Amino acid sequence: MVDALGNPMGFHLTGGQACDLDGADGLLEEIAADTVLADKGYDADQRGIERLQQQGKRCVIPPKRNRKHPRDYDKDLCKARQRN
Repeated sequence: MVDALGNPMGFHLTGGQACDLDGADGLLEEIAADTVLADKGYDADQRGIERLQQQGKRCVIPPKRNRKHPRDYDKDLCKARQRN
């Protein structure tokens, strides 16, 4: 987990075979920001997006290509994240 400038704010070490969400499970409760930007690896309704929304956070996570019902997300904010 990093701040808007890319400075580390927390981490959770997992095995190499673990998916991104396994590490995120331990960090989601620690996020202080109102808006959370993440990559497609964190596009999971119950384990990620719904938990963050319950905390009142805005999620900017692009949907995976294989999603049956793609979600809307702020494409401009997502593009700005990639420029850094």
